[in-house]
Amino acid sequence: MIESIFLILLFGMLGSYVFSWMRLPGLLGMIIVGVLIGPYGFEWLSPQIMEAAGEIRMIALVIILLRAGLGMEKALLKEVGVIAAKMSALPCLIEGFLVAIVAWKLLNMPFTHAGVLGFILAAVSPAVIVPSMLYLKEKGLGMRKGVPIIILAGASVDDVFAISMFTAFMGISMHSDQGLLFQIGLIPLRILAGVAIGIGFGWVLGKTMKYQKWRIAEMEKIAFVLCFAILVYIIGERWNLTGLLGVLVFGFMLLEKTNHIAVQIERELNKAWFFAQIFLFVLIGAEVNIPVAWEAGMMGLLIIGIGLAGRFSGVFIALLRSSLNQRERLFCAISYTPKATVQAAIGGIPLAMGIEKGESILAIAVLSIVVTAPLGAIGIKISAPRLLEKEAEGV
Repeated sequence: MIESIFLILLFGMLGSYVFSWMRLPGLLGMIIVGVLIGPYGFEWLSPQIMEAAGEIRMIALVIILLRAGLGMEKALLKEVGVIAAKMSALPCLIEGFLVAIVAWKLLNMPFTHAGVLGFILAAVSPAVIVPSMLYLKEKGLGMRKGVPIIILAGASVDDVFAISMFTAFMGISMHSDQGLLFQIGLIPLRILAGVAIGIGFGWVLGKTMKYQKWRIAEMEKIAFVLCFAILVYIIGERWNLTGLLGVLVFGFMLLEKTNHIAVQIERELNKAWFFAQIFLFVLIGAEVNIPVAWEAGMMGLLIIGIGLAGRFSGVFIALLRSSLNQRERLFCAISYTPKATVQAAIGGIPLAMGIEKGESILAIAVLSIVVTAPLGAIGIKISAPRLLEKEAEGV
């Protein structure tokens, strides 16, 4: 396993460096490295690290969502809150149901099974989107109207809707005694409960850090905060709530209660993220089964394309009464295209559970990663300086 860690770190860094030198997103290099050295490439990674890949990726996601929460300003979040709420639901629901209808007709599968595919594809990738938005936030691009914050907040909850709807359709497909409407009704409760967990832990730790005047080393503070963030995620997942959203809210509450301490922690977390991102993107690439993606063929591309068209329309509908201009709205739509993390995590579940056409569902899920992760990452990098205004220095 130690050899696999060496290969991930070395080749992941080299892949990122080469793609950055080519003026392309470094994460693409890491994903391609993962494909090449993974079980569907040269098979250089040990089975043990592939078995632990899901947990390793999740820790990396916790780190990046904690960073995102620590970087959210209350005033700006209030300003964009309603828009972010619309962005979290409408694009996901429109894409998911549109894919379900198209797959139902084109693949001749039961509608509940088509719904499973629809909401596997409907999830965006926080692994791709969140680092990109944090970079734009640091550079001041789009920050006058809070565009990166809208996308950060919306994308975090988007996955909640997608996974909840996926769970609902899977339950019905596996003859669950809980109906679709009941499962859908649980979604807002799961969201609110995840938010409550994040607020609770953030408030308690924030108060403790503020009034106890923690005189410990910076790295010890980071380790303590990271442990709490992982605990928030674990509790959320154990109770079938929105653990990742809870982590985001946990970071936001720490910022509210400790401000300067939270800012220092966010700065130091950048160092941890340097290593976490390598494992995250290389292991996402290692999950990509190119032969399976190839099997999806033109039909898979058509379904993915129709779904993305639905997502684009959902973004524009969600932003109808916002202060964003057409260029900023277009950027939001482009930013909402990458898919990777959720598809890699749950794309194989229908096949494992014996769902009809499970192989086709897995193939299309893998194809969506191969197509949208690189296109979305490149689209964000190229379009951001052209479509977003740069915040003036000192504003």
